[in-house]
Formats: sequence, C-alpha cells, structure tokens
Amino acid sequence: MTETTIGIDISKATLDVHRLSDGAAAQFSNDKAGFRALTAWLKGHDIARMVYEPTGPYHRSFEVALEAGFPLVKVNPLQARRFAQSLGTRVKTDAVPSRRCKHRLPGDRCTDAGHDGGCLFSGSTASNINKSA
Repeated sequence: MTETTIGIDISKATLDVHRLSDGAAAQFSNDKAGFRALTAWLKGHDIARMVYEPTGPYHRSFEVALEAGFPLVKVNPLQARRFAQSLGTRVKTDAVPSRRCKHRLPGDRCTDAGHDGGCLFSGSTASNINKSA
C-alpha cells in the first residue's frame, strides 16, 4: 500500500481535506461528527502524515480528536505561505492550501506530479515529522 500525505485547511466551521495519493478532496465539519467522518474517509489508506496550519483556536479540537490515531504535522503558516508563493501560487482559498505543495516538510524533495500544481512527497524521513508540537 502506498503511504500518503493528507493536507488539511482548518477553519472555524470546516476541514478542507486533500489526499495527495489519488487527488481526492472532501470537506468535513470541524466538530466531533466531522472528525468521525474524516476518520472513516481515511480508513484503508496508509497515512504517512496529516499536515495542517495552526488556526488560532480552531485547530485545537482537531488535534485532540486525531492525535492518537494519526501522524499530525503542524506547519508554520508564514513559512507555508512563502513556500507556496515561491511556486507561483497566488490564490488563497480553503481548497487550494489543502492540496498545495506548501505542506512540504524539511528533508522532503518536492516534485510536481500534476495534482493541480501540487506535489507528491518523496524522501521523507520520520525524524523530520514533529507530531503536533
């Protein structure tokens, strides 16, 4: 089974989620019911990491609900934005950040694989992943 990266953009009401391995996208509510639905949507996939930006108070319940079952990776919003800008990304919508290559981690080699201008990860090492630090 292929390991996959999940990109998540968190807002007050919703989680916009993108699965890089197959390009699938979905939206879930940012509450307990949405967390259960997200978990069900991810069932059967080998999740290498779930990458998101901290969003004030809106990401906290997400972290608490999912940190025990998934490898969560919190990225610095400013660094993610600058990385996306370096790729020529100008639009800022909830759907775009969840699938953009901005979710690159230190040590990952990013290659454009045609997923709406996003990328797939290669060369990632577990030591580069900081679980919900």
